[in-house]
Parts: sequence; C-alpha cells; structure tokens
Amino acid sequence: MDPASERRCSELVARERSGHTAVVADSLLYVWGGYMSIGDEEVFIPGEEIWVYDLEGGIWQVFRMTGDVPPSMSGTCGCSLNGHLYIFGGCDDRGQTNQMFAVDLTDGKYAWKKIIPEIGSAPTPRDKLSCWVYNGKLIYFGGYGQKTLAEISTWKRNFILDESSFVGDLFWGWNNEVHVFDPVQGSWTEPRTHGCAPAPRAAHAGATLGCRGYVFGGRVTETRTNDIHCLDLESWTWTEIVCLSAPPVGRSWHTLTAVSETSLFLFGGLSDDCKPMSDGWLFDVETKKWREVEHPYKDKPRLWHTACAGRDSDVIVFGGSCDYILLVDTGHSNDALVFQLQPHPLFRICEDYIAKNVRNLERLRNQIPRLPPKLLKALQRRMAFYRPSKKQNNS
Repeated sequence: MDPASERRCSELVARERSGHTAVVADSLLYVWGGYMSIGDEEVFIPGEEIWVYDLEGGIWQVFRMTGDVPPSMSGTCGCSLNGHLYIFGGCDDRGQTNQMFAVDLTDGKYAWKKIIPEIGSAPTPRDKLSCWVYNGKLIYFGGYGQKTLAEISTWKRNFILDESSFVGDLFWGWNNEVHVFDPVQGSWTEPRTHGCAPAPRAAHAGATLGCRGYVFGGRVTETRTNDIHCLDLESWTWTEIVCLSAPPVGRSWHTLTAVSETSLFLFGGLSDDCKPMSDGWLFDVETKKWREVEHPYKDKPRLWHTACAGRDSDVIVFGGSCDYILLVDTGHSNDALVFQLQPHPLFRICEDYIAKNVRNLERLRNQIPRLPPKLLKALQRRMAFYRPSKKQNNS
C-alpha cells in the first residue's frame, strides 16, 4: 500500500452499528451487516460492504463485495470456518430469513456465494440465534422466527409462541432447536438430542470449548435468563450447569467468548430490568464458578455487539448500542474495546514496549533496521497501531 493510501485508510473508521456479525482471522477483524439509526429511522448497513480492522496496525479498510450479495440485515448468525465467513438467518426488510451465504476471506475478492443445500433443508426463518463450530461443521441453536401452524404442531415442545405476533397461518416465537450444517456435504441435519434441553430463547450467547457448546442467558417472552447449559457435540447430550457461585444477572444481547481451555468471558447485554450492562465475567467450566472481572470499560455499556477472540486470549468487542434499544435507539457505537484477560507473553510485552516508545528513544530507532525482515515487518505493523492521532499531531 502506498503512503497516501495508508493515510486515507488510517482515517477511516467503520460505521457505528448494532446487530452485526464479526469474526477474527489472521489478526484481522471482519465486520459485516447490522443497522444504525439516522434520525428516527433504523437503516441497515449496506450488504455489499465489509469492514476490515488490522488488530496489529490499528487501521480500518472497507471493501466492496461482489457475487451473491446477501440482503442488508441485522441479527444474522456469523462464524468463521476454514478461512470463510458463513452467515445464516437474520432479519431484513421482509422479516426473518433462513438463507445462508459464504465468502472467502483469504483471496481478497470478497465474493459472496449463496449456499443451496444438497441434502436436507434449512431450518425455518429466524434471527438472534447462536452457532458453535466443531469438527468442520456449523451447529446452530435457538433464535426467534416464524413457523406455520403445521410446523408448530410438529415441534410444539421446542417452540414458545409469541402471542402478539401472527399473520394468517404464520406465527412467530422462540425455539430451542439444534441444526447442523456440513459445508463439505452441503447438508442440513437435525440431531436427536438427549438430556434436559434449555428452554426456547433468542438473543442468548454461545461459545465452543473442546467438544462442548455452551449457551448462557437469552430472552423468551418478557424474561431474560441467567442459566448456563452445555451440549456435548459428540453425544448430543444437554446438561444444565449448576453454578457454585452467584451468577451474573439475567440478560439478553450479550456475548460469550472462549478465552482458554476452561474459561468463558461474558460481557454486556440488556439486563432483566432492561438496563444496558457493562460488566464482564469469567466462568470456569471446571470449578463451575463465576468471577466478575475488573476492566477499563465500565462506562461503556454495550448490547447487541460482537465479541471475538484475538491474539493472546484478548477479546475484541466491536459496536453495539448503549441504549435500551426497544425504547431509545440512538446510541450505536463503532469503537473496538480490547479486553486483556490473560497475562501477555514476554514477546508481546517487548513488542508493545518498542512500538510505544520508539519515537522517543533514538537508540531504539537506530537498532530497529537491524532486525530480521519478518520480525521487522511485524514490529512496523505494531508501531502503526501506536501512531499519534490527528489530535496529538495538531496539539
């Protein structure tokens, strides 16, 4: 990239939004979809753009997407597998959808492909669901969406009707179904699960640890829960986890992120008393205990944001709203909050020290060109992250 282009990119910042999807791959944060508020109107972010944030260099870029571009929407469920971003479900101008799309994030073309199943059929339309990635498959749970009366009769144990939402033979509500998509076979299946399944819900949060998928909280009717369940992704057996410490308050529109082999990080959401939250918690799946985490973003409540695992167990939270969006919907954000949840390794500490101080230490500046090319390139990328802002340059 030439210097002029790099300066333009360094001045770009992704649009503020909520209800979007985001994934991290190779130290790049990819953000797609969602909606923002303009005046009193809710406006979907254009589906033909994808924003990419370099987590090492701190630079945003936006790319125009081609191919089978999905409709602009919010509430879709996105995940990353083998260098591809997959999205399923969501809500567009016509309501909930059950379409699936994929895009290769590695070739620089950003060409969407609509996925037409070769075996089985997609679940009914829904949004605000969750996904676990395991053994090369995408495993979806829950969500809010529509079914016909015949479908409700077939799956009545897995569906709670939203009594205020129906049109003719179509009814809306919450489900607790598990559906599996295999990208290699192009197949949809619905495994028979065992044990006590969680109640139907949407706007919950899920994460994968080993061969287990975890789900916490979510909303059904007017209730926001604080229960935690895990599904064994080999035996398809549900287990409700009985916590041995006081859990966080019930909530929806929060995030849950795996940060080690035994711990999950919970952040934000809308509480059971409709308060936007900024608290962070760690859950140890072995001890079954919750621990609230101190962090520097207590003044930044977020709901319907995204959270992705980054380098060295960092968690990158992007976007979301600081309002109770069912009443006031103007406080969408576009900042990236980075949570450090584990001590950084020595290499990372040294890299950050050099990047922060090189401009003020002449001796350090003189030694940097002697570094091996690969290490030099990585360090220069990190130095860009700590470059002075416009405000600092003008002061």
